[in-house]
Amino acid sequence: MAKDHHEVHFENYITKKLVEQGWLEGMIAGYDQQRALFPEDVMAWLEATQPTVLSKLNGLHGSDAQKHLLDRLEDVLKSKTGGTINVLRSGFKIAGAGHIDMSQKAPEDLRNEKVNERYKLNRLRVVRQLKYCPTREWAIDLVFFINGLPVATVEVKTDFTQSIEEAVKQYKNDRLPIDPVTGRKEPLLTEMV
Repeated sequence: MAKDHHEVHFENYITKKLVEQGWLEGMIAGYDQQRALFPEDVMAWLEATQPTVLSKLNGLHGSDAQKHLLDRLEDVLKSKTGGTINVLRSGFKIAGAGHIDMSQKAPEDLRNEKVNERYKLNRLRVVRQLKYCPTREWAIDLVFFINGLPVATVEVKTDFTQSIEEAVKQYKNDRLPIDPVTGRKEPLLTEMV
C-alpha cells in the first residue's frame, strides 16, 4: 500500500485547509487533559472580549485567578445544566466577576460592527493526534475547539486503510466515556453534550 494513502496525510490535509481559513493549529502540550480544555484559548478569548471580568478575577484571586476561572468553568461543564454547547451558547457566572460569555454567535447581518468584530475574535483550533487520557496513550485523530472548549472529535479514515464502519467501531469500543480500568470519566468524551 502506498504511503500517500495513510490517514496521517488526510489529517494533515484537513488541518492545513482549516489553518488556511484562519483556524489555529494546536499542539498536544497546550491541552489540559484533566479539564479537557485548551486554557490558552479560554484566556485569550476573555482577554480580547471581556477584560473587565479578568480584571475583577485578578483583583479577587491574584496569581490564582486563571486556576479559579478554569476550575469554575470545569465545574459548570460537568454540571447537569452545563455541557459544552450550553456554555458556548449561554456562558456561565462566576462569583465576584459576574457573567462570562464563552463565544459570540454569528451575526444575523453586518450592521452591528461591534458584534461582527467580536465574532471574529472567536478562537477556532484544531489539534491532531490529541492524547486525551492522562493515564494512557490514547489519542483521537482530530479535535476541534472553540475558545478553548472541545466541540467535536474525529477519527479519520481513508478508503485505502479502513472503512467508515471501522471508525464507528473504534468510537464504540475504544473511545469509551468511562475508562473501564480506572473508572475515570473522560471529560473530552462526556462533556460535549
